[in-house]
Amino acid sequence: MRYDDIVIPDTPACRGALEVATRYHTPSLLNHSIRAYLWAAAYAQQEGIAFDAELLYVASMLHDVGLAAEFDSHTVPYEEAGGHVAWAFCAGAGWSPERRTRAAEVIIRHMWDEVPVADDPEGHLLELSTGMDISGRRTDEIPAGVRREVLERHPRLEIAKEFTVCISEQGARKPSSIAARFVANGIADRIAVNPLDA
Repeated sequence: MRYDDIVIPDTPACRGALEVATRYHTPSLLNHSIRAYLWAAAYAQQEGIAFDAELLYVASMLHDVGLAAEFDSHTVPYEEAGGHVAWAFCAGAGWSPERRTRAAEVIIRHMWDEVPVADDPEGHLLELSTGMDISGRRTDEIPAGVRREVLERHPRLEIAKEFTVCISEQGARKPSSIAARFVANGIADRIAVNPLDA
C-alpha cells in the first residue's frame, strides 16, 4: 500500500468539514485530524473493512472541534460538544437526521476504550486511528512507507505538547469525563513516548 492508494473523498461536506477544521484548529490539531482519517482509511483498506468514507472524513475533521475555545463546553465533555457541532454542520450540509446522528456518534465514540467494528465501522476506525496518532498504539499496523509519507505530508508539529495540555485541562474542568480518566491513567506518559515522534 502507498499513500496514493488511500481513498480520500471529495464531496461538498468533506470540503466544508476541512474548512471548519482549518478555521478553528491550530496547525497541529488540523494535521492530527487529517492523519486520523488517513490512518483509519489506510487500516480499513488493508484489513478489508468496508466504511463510509465521507462520514469518516467529516467525523475525523470535526472530532476535536470541541477543544476549540469557540466550541468548548463547560457542561459536557469535549467529544460530546464536538458531536453537537457535527450534527449542526451536517444539517447545514443537507444530511438526513439519521446521518447527522451517525456523525455525532462516531465523534463521541472516538473516546471509548473500544468500538466493535461490526456495530460501528466508522466509530471503530476513528477510535483506533486517534489512539494511533496520540499515543502511538498499534502504529506498526500501518505500512512503514505509508506512515512515512503521511508524516511528511502532514507533520506532527507540536501535537504531543498541545494535546497533553488540552486533555489535562479538560480532565481538570470535567472530572467525570473520559478525558479525566485518561489523564488519571497516564495518557501524558504514553503521549511522551509515541513512536511516531521518534
